[in-house]
Amino acid sequence: MGGVVPEPIGGDISDETGTGEPFGGEAPTRRSALSVALAVAVAHGLNDAYSAFLPPLLPRIMDRLGLSIALAATLAMTLSLAASLAQPLLGWLADRFGRRGFVILGPLLSGIFMSLIGAAPSFALLVAVLVLAGLGSAMFHPPGASIAARAAEGQGSGLRLSFFSFGGSFGYAMGPMIAVGLVAWRGLDGLWIAMLPAIALALTMAALLPAERAQGPRTPPPRPIEVLRLLRGPLGLVFGISAAGAFMQRVFLTLEPIIVAERGGSEALGALALTAYLAGQALGSLTGGTLADRVDRRRLLTTLAMLAFPAHALALGLAPGSAPALAFAFLSGLFQMALLPPIVVIAQEILPAGAALGSGIVMGLAWATGSIGVLGAGALGDAIGPRAAALVATPAILLAAVLALQPGLRAYRRPRGAGRIEESGSS
Repeated sequence: MGGVVPEPIGGDISDETGTGEPFGGEAPTRRSALSVALAVAVAHGLNDAYSAFLPPLLPRIMDRLGLSIALAATLAMTLSLAASLAQPLLGWLADRFGRRGFVILGPLLSGIFMSLIGAAPSFALLVAVLVLAGLGSAMFHPPGASIAARAAEGQGSGLRLSFFSFGGSFGYAMGPMIAVGLVAWRGLDGLWIAMLPAIALALTMAALLPAERAQGPRTPPPRPIEVLRLLRGPLGLVFGISAAGAFMQRVFLTLEPIIVAERGGSEALGALALTAYLAGQALGSLTGGTLADRVDRRRLLTTLAMLAFPAHALALGLAPGSAPALAFAFLSGLFQMALLPPIVVIAQEILPAGAALGSGIVMGLAWATGSIGVLGAGALGDAIGPRAAALVATPAILLAAVLALQPGLRAYRRPRGAGRIEESGSS
């Protein structure tokens, strides 16, 4: 034996809320934990549906405000960065002051401000509205993932996280159709109606989510120096895996429609390829979480990354819109999104008293890193063409496989409650 598994940083593993007790002040039954996870998954779906309002409405907004393509791209980047970069900080605040309020308020802010994008009279005000909407989304994701997964409670955390992830994938896929349908019915000025479900959700979640323990000392989330130390170890490894997966996702979503158009395909054909990819991601959310409770996570992450590489290469390299290309687009989305649930659960196990912070690092910060990397792929596309650039970028997903095999993740390869594995010379 090469030593004992290191203790997680930031509190005892039973401390899911930072209060010394599980969420709600009592040890919940598995049924109650699943019920809370499903409720938060619904909130995730609505939150991410609002986040998907902007892309299909950009042409109308460009015409209304007289914006160039570059300014329109700036709007999309503003929303993405606001929803991603603030997640670690907001996750830390949720761990410090309580997660329930963040989960209720986040989708409310996202829904209200995304429903006002059609009413913004100028580019500057539209940027401000998108920043506030993005911050609402960033406020929700880290504590939402930690409440849904309850990694500190062990077995079943992957399944609960998969419901949370599936809710977001489904909502993001439905958001464009909701936005376009509302605008076709009421016009851009009538998009404000979309905020009504967010208000109803906030009231419902306030009634459904159990209150956090009010008395007793709250175990503080880990200090920044502890987080930095972990980023040089296991937390940094799962951060890298998540960033590699996010980069591959953004490459496909960004370049595939351009590839289809360059090859003479219609806008609808490009949308079909994206739909196939997003549908695969929805299934991947459930698959990855379920398997994370049952198999060696290091091998799971390695296998998913190695399968994602040829699937993306074939989806991008085959004739656009052909049945094989669409089939591999579906598989690409499945393998890529299946990486996320085990990554988030591992991050929460590494930082049990800072579960929201850990979620924010491997979701928001990693996604932002992967998204910024796509700028390089876009520049390469201008030089050698979009398909060639996408194929050159595709091997980057193999970095996730390399990182998953590193010894620093040995202690987290089994779910909590399923028998922890001590460090040994084996992998």
